Amino acid sequence: MQGELKILTGTANPELAEAIAHHLGRPLTPVLCDTFSDGEIRIEIGDNVRGCDVYVVQPTCAPSNHNIMQLCIMLDALKRSSVRRVTAIIPYYGYARQDRKVNSRAPISAKLVADFLQVAGMHRLVTMDLHAGQIQGFFNVPVDNLYAAPVLLEYLKQIKLNAAEELVVVSPDAGGVERARAFAKRLDAGLAIIDKRRDKPNQAQAMNLIGDVEGKVAIVLDDMIDTAGTLVSAGNVIMERGAKDVMATASHAVLSGPAIERLNSSIFSQVIVTDTIPLKEKLTACSKLKVLSVAPLLAKAIHNIHTGSSVSVLFV
Repeated sequence: MQGELKILTGTANPELAEAIAHHLGRPLTPVLCDTFSDGEIRIEIGDNVRGCDVYVVQPTCAPSNHNIMQLCIMLDALKRSSVRRVTAIIPYYGYARQDRKVNSRAPISAKLVADFLQVAGMHRLVTMDLHAGQIQGFFNVPVDNLYAAPVLLEYLKQIKLNAAEELVVVSPDAGGVERARAFAKRLDAGLAIIDKRRDKPNQAQAMNLIGDVEGKVAIVLDDMIDTAGTLVSAGNVIMERGAKDVMATASHAVLSGPAIERLNSSIFSQVIVTDTIPLKEKLTACSKLKVLSVAPLLAKAIHNIHTGSSVSVLFV
């Protein structure tokens, strides 16, 4: 038998959790998320969850360490409250960029976070656009790695209908070619690739462009925008090669460090992102940002998991 569906959230992105609950026609289960005077996290579940099918919405975005710890304590509280099953809804999975050893004596932080979540009591994970797909293998529980593509494509198709110019989708690095090719195919657009060389973390230099962008509307596609260095460099190269207009799109708007300043002074006419990470004041600081909601997609995933329906229908 199915347990009653309950939706909980921490403090990482309560707006997204409320939107998901609204789409499901369910209220959020009250949770006390506070801190003790020494900074330790205090969690109390405000309703009976015994035997329930519980979904905890908590992206592990900045402040990453606080949000991860808050999520783990919530999972532990639920485990000790005799829930039937608890699914972590983590739209943005933090520490995903450290998914393998690239240097001697380096950690694999993505695996460490996976261990934290499982020990804390998570039975299933729903996430979105993992930085590296192989992170799914770090878990010994079912993982649904959804894609923001349906949400982004719906908006980009509207742009294509309104634009007289030809579109071209640009991958800012070799690792994103598969993603860019899938978008280009669905938009019936061209494909181009930036040859990027990275010397240090968060520092990237775009060196060359493979493909034709002259006289076209270019859409630079990435999975996340962190400091925006990669994106802005790619946009400059594209414009130098004769593009008529350049837009950027990404699933996760991390926007750390000088990102807002760089985007404001960039050649991008629009920067299209989703609400996997709350933007709040950043949205006001950067008029180029266009935020699309993934709440309907995540709500559908929760509904299908709870009812035992197929989740694969949500993949693009």
